[in-house]
Amino acid sequence: MSLSPGETLCAHPPQPWYALYTRHQHEKTVSNILENKGFHTFLPLYNVKRRWKDRNKSLSLPLFPCYVFLCGDLERRLDVLVTPGVNRFVEVAGQPARIAESEIRMIREAIERKARIEPYPFLKSGDWVRVRSGPLEGFEGILVRQKKGSRLVLAVELLGKAAAVEVDLSDVEAVSKIPSMMGWGALAQTAPAHHLLA
Repeated sequence: MSLSPGETLCAHPPQPWYALYTRHQHEKTVSNILENKGFHTFLPLYNVKRRWKDRNKSLSLPLFPCYVFLCGDLERRLDVLVTPGVNRFVEVAGQPARIAESEIRMIREAIERKARIEPYPFLKSGDWVRVRSGPLEGFEGILVRQKKGSRLVLAVELLGKAAAVEVDLSDVEAVSKIPSMMGWGALAQTAPAHHLLA
């Protein structure tokens, strides 16, 4: 059932959300055990088809591998941490980090409305990325976001100059932030400097 804009996802009064880091492939077990203990959890799943020898099999896999969301106060924190499969809370400055309810809401709504959802690399402005398809395949640079879309910043270090080219986020992937030969090198080899810097 869909939630109205003012409706909370958890308890009344609203309780904070936290993220638990679990052992690999223990997400469903952790969620089930915690629910049986009386906790309120959220484990977003997505459907995928996998080829198994002579047949295709439909699987429901965690949208965020190794993570389960937990709603409520931390009075029973130890009870959570001793749950088989739980490694720890996701923390900031040594304290369990609160997850924005609006983020949980968007994910849950997308799933409830049967939108096609799947894991996607988290890319943020300033990340070093590589173009994996399209006319700039193999190029590397810094990802920047603008109102009209995303740009890949390409540079000619020797000249202290740079140019930005439009890219589709679905065509890029995060890589090491250390420039590779294919990054700056390919830029210099494929076009004259005055074209790149215009």
